[in-house]
Amino acid sequence: MYHSKINLMPQDILDKDFKIDTRGYRLKEVDQYLDVIISDYEQFLEIINNLEKEKAELLAEIMNLKQELRNSRMNMEVASNSKANGEVTNVDIMRRLSQLEKMVYGVIANDKNEDN
Repeated sequence: MYHSKINLMPQDILDKDFKIDTRGYRLKEVDQYLDVIISDYEQFLEIINNLEKEKAELLAEIMNLKQELRNSRMNMEVASNSKANGEVTNVDIMRRLSQLEKMVYGVIANDKNEDN
């Protein structure tokens, strides 16, 4: 993502050759400075990669939490409808069963994924 916005990679800086002039720069100073720049770029790239991984994990967690919220709202709605009517219909039972299956099998699937 960010790699397309970065003009130079560490290897580009390392491979850069400067023209030598009679009044040119001291090669040792230029090389030392470029070493510092390369080190910084490597750190930047590592930070960016870590942040990208963290962002992906957080987005996945947000999606899971949104799904849990939807399930909870639906369970509350089913429960309040059942209490308001004073009766439980087959549809209510099927919804509850469906939600329970999702919760049970979702937990089992998540546990298996965490074990791997």
